[in-house]
Amino acid sequence: TIQIHYDPNLLSDPQWPCGKHKRVLIFASYVATVIEYVKPSDLKKDMNETFKEKFPHIKLTLSKIRSLKREMRSVSEECGLQPVTIAMAYVYFEKLVLQGRLNKHNRKLVSAACVLLAAKISSDLKKQEVKQLIDRLEERFRINRKELISLEFTVLVALEMALYLPDSKVMPHYRRLVQQG
Repeated sequence: TIQIHYDPNLLSDPQWPCGKHKRVLIFASYVATVIEYVKPSDLKKDMNETFKEKFPHIKLTLSKIRSLKREMRSVSEECGLQPVTIAMAYVYFEKLVLQGRLNKHNRKLVSAACVLLAAKISSDLKKQEVKQLIDRLEERFRINRKELISLEFTVLVALEMALYLPDSKVMPHYRRLVQQG
């Protein structure tokens, strides 16, 4: 396994989408950024290629990672989870992504397991609420609950049982979630 120092801003870096289509102009009293118009599909392709060069061990594209995070967020919000819980799920998820543990086949299960673990650790969920969350995860990610429950421990081990996270890892995600509204 690749052990990487976790930076909560690494995969959420706003620089990613621009790549070579951006110019930063530095003047005496201000900085301006000029982004030329690029077809969104080309931008996405460039972004994913740049990402692949930087992280060859990660088997998913950056756009797929972002899409999974959007799914994690919307299912969490539908179940009434707090932004801080979603932020924790993002940290678990990104740590596993950076370890190179996600692929096309397990990505939805792992995403769901991260939400489930974060919900269990940060909320006082009653049995019924946990069941409801599992139902929703199963439906949203089109996964099997037995597989989800059996993967939960595997994810816990991959995270080295470190479910309680320092604020420095959670807060950047939390701020972004709250700002996006």
